[in-house]
Amino acid sequence: MKTLSSIMAGLVAVEHLYILWIEMFAWTTKGKATFTSIPPDLFEKTKVLAANQGLYNGFLAAGLIWSLFIADVQWSVNIALFFLSCVIVAAVYGAFTASKSILLKQGVPAIVALLLVLLNL
Repeated sequence: MKTLSSIMAGLVAVEHLYILWIEMFAWTTKGKATFTSIPPDLFEKTKVLAANQGLYNGFLAAGLIWSLFIADVQWSVNIALFFLSCVIVAAVYGAFTASKSILLKQGVPAIVALLLVLLNL
């Protein structure tokens, strides 16, 4: 079960690294294809804002990756729970303010990972 929770936390981290890449480095290309609800003329104008959001997604990924390398089990669990909770809160907020699909795409994997971490206790 520990392996499964680590894999899920790792997958959530990889997802947020991918979001970082889109928002920081591919906003005007892949971003347009991904975020179809945003008018195309806004991508160039919002490039810096998107990069800032991407950086925050990178912090979420870094925290989850960090949790996988902590030797102390309780400390590792606490860090994983904190960062997974941050992802869930961000997904709920995104679902209310941007797109309901964010809850499915980002929230559900984080919820599953969080539950698996809790089942490991």
